Amino acid sequence: MDQRLTDQRVVDLYDSFTHGLIDRRTFLDRLTEVVGSAAAALALLPLLQNDYARAETVLANDSRLIAETASYDAAGTRVSGYLARLKGDARRPAVIVVHENRGRNPHIEDIARRLALEGFLAFAVDALSPQGGTPADEDKARDMIATLDLGDTARQIAAAVPFLAHHQGSTGAVGAVGFCWGGGMVNRIAVLSPDLKAAVAYYGAQPPAADVPRIHAALLLHYAGLDGRINAGIPAYEEALKAAGKTFTVYVYPNVNHAFNNDTTSRYNKPAADLAWSRTVAFFKDKLGAPPA
Repeated sequence: MDQRLTDQRVVDLYDSFTHGLIDRRTFLDRLTEVVGSAAAALALLPLLQNDYARAETVLANDSRLIAETASYDAAGTRVSGYLARLKGDARRPAVIVVHENRGRNPHIEDIARRLALEGFLAFAVDALSPQGGTPADEDKARDMIATLDLGDTARQIAAAVPFLAHHQGSTGAVGAVGFCWGGGMVNRIAVLSPDLKAAVAYYGAQPPAADVPRIHAALLLHYAGLDGRINAGIPAYEEALKAAGKTFTVYVYPNVNHAFNNDTTSRYNKPAADLAWSRTVAFFKDKLGAPPA
């Protein structure tokens, strides 16, 4: 790996750019200062971006699985997603998968397939489906995500809870997992949906403390030790959860960056990702019920 990809200044700059805190020109200007030249900055940019050729850890055509597009109504808005499950007629606990701020992409679909292989009915929602769906260009997808009304979008995604609870392949128990933007969205869904039983947020923005008493789901919260932007909200969230008597567990993984779970990015950290994933699967099996063998 190019050692510049592990330079924390580069990582922090890219994080600021991908989360809309600085524009592309400012990002490239500051990156140029760090790496020494505009040419070096432009050459480094593709290495920082997600490489979806590495996304498929479970083959899209895995013979053990059924994967299809499914949709539901959210108060008059049609929302669609990628539904994956093991073959057979067994009813399974369901998990909503909420994407990062690049929309429903190959990595998120792979996450759904990983959950399906663990025995869950996994639904990777596309928050951009009301706008025509996630485009292949991740910069365009990120720009589209930035225009969404977070309150409306959270309500649309929360409507996936009753959709999955009543799905013919579901036991009725529904959880949710989200990453980055999706982690923050999972925290919002936990506030909105009293029927959500378990929620896992990876490095997600925390909800206002005043909303915490409305949470009914058990929470598993994963944070990256080097993610100062998101981690600044941990103490207030923990305090509010404790005060409201909620069931929650917080893990902070030292010396890893935001997006450490995403194996298509240079910030991926396999030991932390594997540990967090094992905890996530065990948490869902505990809170939603163990899937049938």
